[in-house]
Amino acid sequence: MNWSKTLTSTKKYILISILFLSFFTFVFAKFADELVEADLFHFDQTIINWIGTFVKPQLTSMMKFFTFFGSPLALILFLIISVSWMVWQKKRWESLFLVIAIAGGGLFNQLLKWIFHRQRPTLHRLIQETGYSFPSGHSMISFVFYGMICMLLMVFLKSRTPKVIVIISTVIMVVMVGMSRIYLGVHYPSDVLAGYAAGGAWLMICLIGLRLVLETREKNRGEKN
Repeated sequence: MNWSKTLTSTKKYILISILFLSFFTFVFAKFADELVEADLFHFDQTIINWIGTFVKPQLTSMMKFFTFFGSPLALILFLIISVSWMVWQKKRWESLFLVIAIAGGGLFNQLLKWIFHRQRPTLHRLIQETGYSFPSGHSMISFVFYGMICMLLMVFLKSRTPKVIVIISTVIMVVMVGMSRIYLGVHYPSDVLAGYAAGGAWLMICLIGLRLVLETREKNRGEKN
């Protein structure tokens, strides 16, 4: 195996990941700063009022369907299925990092909620939720879980068409989970966007760690052979 080529590829991967990590961190910091300065009210209220004009029973049912895919119950179920399949495929490091990504992301989200102590919106509330609002846990963990699954499938899949389908499906799922939280009245738009940013930053950290571990493992195997 050409280790110099692999090393170069890994360096590019890490560099791109760090750029995305920096971007997501900047976006989250921007929303956090605006929250502290109380400058998000007009931004949030404008979007909430606009979304409120679309409320109707059929759309509410659809949004409840999508919000389920970002719920702890759904993510734990999908996590068990995904980890079981990866272990069966002998992708143990991938399965471990998926667990780390979800568990760490959940703890990170709770820490951020505790730090900012933002109360949930009270207008247009269609379902009941407890806990603090910023950042959105559904949006953050969905970004981490579905994003990680998407990146892992990019490695497993070989042809272009399935990869495109997976990417588009992932984007739609993550966007709809976040949109459902605003529609159902349990999060401000800034909560959702900050959740995406925090989730994206944590996802990049996990992907960098996984890439380094996998490269080290392959290098050790090559040296033994």
